[in-house]
Amino acid sequence: MFYIRRYQLFLVIAGCIVFIFYYAADYSRLKYPASYPEPAAPPQIPVRFSKLPENFPVTSFKPLPTVVPAKLPVIQCSFDDETPTENIRRGQRTKAVRENFKHAWEGYKTYAWLKDEVTPISGQHMSTFNGWAATLVDTLDTLWIMGLHQEFEEAVKAVESIDFTMSANSMVNVFETTIRYLGGLLGAYDISGGKYPSLVQKASDIGEILYAAFDTPNRMPVTRWELLAYVRGDRQTAAATTLVAELGSLTLEFTRLSQLTGNPKYYDAVERISDLFEAQQNSTKLPGMWPVVVNAAAGSLTADGYFTLGGMSDSVYEYLPKQHMILGGAVDRYRKMYEAAIKTVTKNLLFRPMTKNNEDVLISGNVRVSEAEGVQLITEGQHLTCFIGGVIGISAKIFNRPDDLVTARKLVDGCIWAYESMPTGIMPEIFQAVPCESKDSCEWNEQTWYRAITKGQYRGGLLDPD
Repeated sequence: MFYIRRYQLFLVIAGCIVFIFYYAADYSRLKYPASYPEPAAPPQIPVRFSKLPENFPVTSFKPLPTVVPAKLPVIQCSFDDETPTENIRRGQRTKAVRENFKHAWEGYKTYAWLKDEVTPISGQHMSTFNGWAATLVDTLDTLWIMGLHQEFEEAVKAVESIDFTMSANSMVNVFETTIRYLGGLLGAYDISGGKYPSLVQKASDIGEILYAAFDTPNRMPVTRWELLAYVRGDRQTAAATTLVAELGSLTLEFTRLSQLTGNPKYYDAVERISDLFEAQQNSTKLPGMWPVVVNAAAGSLTADGYFTLGGMSDSVYEYLPKQHMILGGAVDRYRKMYEAAIKTVTKNLLFRPMTKNNEDVLISGNVRVSEAEGVQLITEGQHLTCFIGGVIGISAKIFNRPDDLVTARKLVDGCIWAYESMPTGIMPEIFQAVPCESKDSCEWNEQTWYRAITKGQYRGGLLDPD
């Protein structure tokens, strides 16, 4: 009996090793579409920004909407009164989160103050985002939310000393700089009730620098912007290979900057991008969605055939309802774009995974479209897609789509299921799942699951028809 058990253990271990090597050899297929450009580390060449005359100036700016904003529906749920036990438990959890945050913040202050990132093991720091204190700026609103107002004011004073014209790196990632720096400064200004005007001034400083990346023939931004080439006076053009999230996720921050400064050029810049997205939304290989890779130089969003709500695409879809909200519902096209997108997502990307307890949950997968094989669902889950349940939930409220709350809940439950399925209690960043034949009913089938992970019939999330 001992020999048999040992032999069975050997088979399990051997199968796991084969499985690991099998996927390791093909990992790029699981994580990135074939056309995705692998990001290079930004060159560590300090550059001083100096604004130059524009080669392709805008002669007429699209103004912010002047109509009275609509009264948007309330998003938040109205919870029942807490019991004393529930109140104590929530207080304990709140305290634990706050104490963990304070620990991380003190570590940053001690080892990397005014630097981009702390390296927690060595106690050193890195200039990953141009050396403009990314962690500090990106954490401002969290300090306020946590009630750490003294630390917030200390951080605001530190922000005032940042010279955004001096970059530690020669390459500026326009998307990352927008969401971390511009968004961080504007979010902190708004959440603190507009009491710290220096935050808007600093946002204007970084906004002016970023605006120079839009000086291209078609006014599409250079998303991986070579600052050194710009200050030399080289003429710019947007990239022929651009990640869709980097092009389509600038609207909120640029719009809010125009709202606070009264300067319409920032809103105009992102509206030109939105014009492009709206015009081509129903002309892609999966109408309603935009592919991961687009050609910003040619203004073409239709060539690639890989679609996802995960990395490299996620925030495009997140920003649609939020842009509707930040404009007070005054521009209806973001609602229309969202509704077209979510219709396609629901039909083609969402699937029910087969689970041992037959949980009624949903996962957002990926889709590959080709002439030879048509629309193929890749039943791969990503941690990055966990945002979509919240986005669909918000949109269900503001666009009066109550039935979508059911979908939103199942997507959130899908991420909870993925967390609870792991021995560590931590959801994998990327994982494969065996899909149910129907979203409505699904029974666990041990043989189907076992075959999928042991016999090589589940490459890249695509079930082998044999």
